[in-house]
Amino acid sequence: MNLLNYSASNSKKKIFILSIPVFFSNLAVPLAGIIDTGLMGNLGEAKFLAATSIAVSVMTMIIWSFGFLRMGTVGIVSQLLAKSDYREIVRTLLRSFIIAIVLAVVIILFKPILINLTKDFFSTSIETQELIKTYISVRLFSIPAEFTIYILVGFYLAIQKTNISSLLIIILSTLNIVFSSFFVLSLKLDVFGVVLGTLIANYITAIIFTLFTYNFIIKKFEIIPKLEKLIIPSKFIKLFTINFDIFLRTVTLTFSFLWVTYLGSKLGEDFLAVNAILMQFIILAAFFLDAYAFSTEGIIGFAVGKKNKKSFLLAVTNSIQLSFFTALIISIIYLIFFKQIINIITDVDVLRFISYKHAIWIIIIPPVASFCYQLDGIFIGASQTQDMRNAMLIAVASFVITSIYLIKYFDNHGLWLSLLFFMLFRSLTLNYFFKNIVKKFK
Repeated sequence: MNLLNYSASNSKKKIFILSIPVFFSNLAVPLAGIIDTGLMGNLGEAKFLAATSIAVSVMTMIIWSFGFLRMGTVGIVSQLLAKSDYREIVRTLLRSFIIAIVLAVVIILFKPILINLTKDFFSTSIETQELIKTYISVRLFSIPAEFTIYILVGFYLAIQKTNISSLLIIILSTLNIVFSSFFVLSLKLDVFGVVLGTLIANYITAIIFTLFTYNFIIKKFEIIPKLEKLIIPSKFIKLFTINFDIFLRTVTLTFSFLWVTYLGSKLGEDFLAVNAILMQFIILAAFFLDAYAFSTEGIIGFAVGKKNKKSFLLAVTNSIQLSFFTALIISIIYLIFFKQIINIITDVDVLRFISYKHAIWIIIIPPVASFCYQLDGIFIGASQTQDMRNAMLIAVASFVITSIYLIKYFDNHGLWLSLLFFMLFRSLTLNYFFKNIVKKFK
């Protein structure tokens, strides 16, 4: 049965072609964030941007911490696909959905505690605190839909249907932009409008693509999803072990970005707002470069499943080279258009002035970070999750220590210098553990 025309090709051309739809989908994600930032940055007061920055950072830490729902799905499904075990692929998806629902309910129940912790952690005005509370209270209820989307994206990346996963993200981001802009610009709902747009967009997208995936599985796999042989303890333990390692890795990663927001808040709301703007550039570059990582994950998993070392090493080399040269192009674009983009995002003069002074970091970071982004995809595809976890723990610990020292002497520039070092720490630690993936081919 010529099911998916799955290719284990690992040439630069193959990786690039697979990455094209992911480029556009990944561009849509930070674009939605930039639009939200722009909507808040043009309301005339820094408190709206500061509140959104903190609330989004908190929610990002929570939601991205469960990114294993995507990453774990990619590694497991791509390796099962190499063995043509389609029924187990479907069962893996269903088990992931069960885990996602349980986790979402638990997180929502912890809403009061989360809001209080956020209030105690950040030094802001009472008005800003109320805006933060509004955002978090609404965004929490979008988590079931967001977790569902994680699993669906992971599934399509694993089977190299990047066009479908990309369409999903593009629709999600487009709906987010449309609804948020309408609620803020037309209904004047400021922070509530931004988060309401996010919630509605997530549920519409999740419902549409869940139905689509059900029909896709029936047509392509010739299997009707059923609950039989689903609750098998050993399968859940394996899934939990892989996912828990990725969870610890991701929660420490998202903590590092929350740490940036925290240190920025200690410098004042102007710096907090500026860092929120500047982070959009980093996120934009990261999502764009992650297109190569996402596309490579399925190829890596397939090569590991087939025990094809030559295919694996070629995929690693070609994807890293593509990622680095693309990062250089992004940096050149930032160099040319940085001020124009800043002027669009915010109309507050003091925020513009401070942002101009930090342009150097936005230009330098993407090429340095390109290596760790791509190595992440390689480790995910190989399901080498324990080493991913250990590498991230070391890198984040080094980042926190470095940031505390550098911010003391160089203020906000010290914070951004430490972020640059953090990207370097991530690459070095992952490179150290890379040999453990190679051992799988012996």
